[in-house]
Amino acid sequence: MRIWNKAALAVLLTALAQQAAAADVAIVHAGRLLAIPGRPPIAAQTVVIKDGRIAAVLRGYADASAAGAGTGDKVATYDLKDHFVMPGFIDGHVHILSENNPQQRLQRVELSEADIAINGAGFAKKTLMAGFTTVRDVGAGSSDAIFALRDGIAKGDVVGPRIFASGATISVTGGHGDGTQGYRDDIAELLHSHGVCDGPDDCRRAVREQVRRGADHIKLTATGGVLSNTAAGLEQQFSVDELKAIVDAAHAMGRKVTAHAHGVTGINAALRAGVDSIEHGSYLNDESIRLLRGTGAYLVPTILAGDTTARWADDPNSFLLPPQRAKAKEVAGRIQDAARRAHRAGVKIAFGTDSGVSKHGDNAREFELLVEAGMTPMQAIRAATVAGAANLGKADVLGTIEPGKYGDLVAVSGDPLADIGELRDVDFVMKEGVVYKAK
Repeated sequence: MRIWNKAALAVLLTALAQQAAAADVAIVHAGRLLAIPGRPPIAAQTVVIKDGRIAAVLRGYADASAAGAGTGDKVATYDLKDHFVMPGFIDGHVHILSENNPQQRLQRVELSEADIAINGAGFAKKTLMAGFTTVRDVGAGSSDAIFALRDGIAKGDVVGPRIFASGATISVTGGHGDGTQGYRDDIAELLHSHGVCDGPDDCRRAVREQVRRGADHIKLTATGGVLSNTAAGLEQQFSVDELKAIVDAAHAMGRKVTAHAHGVTGINAALRAGVDSIEHGSYLNDESIRLLRGTGAYLVPTILAGDTTARWADDPNSFLLPPQRAKAKEVAGRIQDAARRAHRAGVKIAFGTDSGVSKHGDNAREFELLVEAGMTPMQAIRAATVAGAANLGKADVLGTIEPGKYGDLVAVSGDPLADIGELRDVDFVMKEGVVYKAK
């Protein structure tokens, strides 16, 4: 048995302590840095990330020593002196497990949970490569797959954006979110969602069930929707009592609530019930705007979804079913106009695409559509960073490049404040200090 003297033991303990404290350090030299969207970018900056978190933002191009790296640290330096660097983007409305296609109804009975999760992993990688380091998934027909994908990405086993997931959408029987329309009764029984509920007590149960299954937030369908296979319209579907029960149950369990809402009756009823955000908002009116401003709820317009479905509706060979085609034509153009009106009125707007309707990886097209709706490029970028983080309730760790926040960075070679289209081709993507894309 070896006997250690005090001096040798001290050396050993010091070495072990240094080894335990060794950090992975990423040093990013940014030619122009938009650290806090809404404030002007600053030239010649250094961002220091240690163990996945931003440790410092320094003037000039600091070396490892000036950046505070220790002798035992593993250091990587990234030269983006000819790039425009921003926080990683946040898409607040995706359906990461699927993508609309002519075979989608058949795939619902052909694909296993494992198939769906694998498909989701592919879509997740495309999304991350487009510069979106965080997404909010707002309703998956397969709750098990979305939670598995979320957790696999968090552990580093799967490449993709950070996911905040709602699990199954809370919906009324036969309403938007109940995906059993048009199937035989025995098949519909197999496809029945955990989120379908009727009556206040049953809706409380449905919310609690999603929390039990691991939901980060709750998504409800306050109105009919464009892509559900039913001619049930686009107005309010939950009763006032049901809406209040859903919101109260979710808030009591520490979860934010967002409402899919096209028709004005559903928009206003959901806002009165206390939801934290409205998705789409196609037919909002002056009262809707007053409620949005008064409650502080966010609007997530998803203009890209309206643009996509409008093009499908105009295509005579489209795979849309008759009820879907009729509703797509009805909503076409209204989402962008609603976003324009809300923005002019000072409503808080967060970025969201409804990707899964549109193709995953094309998320940045929403920036251009927001600018067409009246936002400046800076405001559009802020909607996908600062506002996106606040909408998620994660402003303490996301949305800006400041010490203590996740080391999520994207970069482009041009100036997106002059041409927002630059964001459709990002050159560099880092999530928690790990580089996933570098041209």
